[in-house]
Amino acid sequence: MSDTQVPMRLQGCQVLPPAQSRPAEKAKPAEKQKRTAATSNRFRELNAYVDRTMEDLPRAEALTWLVLWRDTKGGTAKTSMEDIARRIGATKRAVVTAVDNLQKRGLLTLVFKGGINRGPSIYRVRPVAESTG
Repeated sequence: MSDTQVPMRLQGCQVLPPAQSRPAEKAKPAEKQKRTAATSNRFRELNAYVDRTMEDLPRAEALTWLVLWRDTKGGTAKTSMEDIARRIGATKRAVVTAVDNLQKRGLLTLVFKGGINRGPSIYRVRPVAESTG
């Protein structure tokens, strides 16, 4: 096309301005630090559990704790016994026993007792039992 020729335009069409690429919004530094600290705390909990607690637990208890820890949001975990049993490949009865034993060891604290028409129980999960003295 020469300099004197005008490019053909379809009627009713406007020439669009060049597309401007917008950088993805970055998290503000304070938000990023808060997320990094929360993630760091989660790994610290998991490491403490693996290093100091897990080896002393039977399989069902160790896996039940892991599922509840993974499902923790806002400091508590809300997961049904049936769901835990399905996820760890155990019976519901084994999970009930595991939860009872984890509570006795101080690794779980019951926050809300669930049941029929009340939903699942809610637990606070600890990676290491609190010392009693």
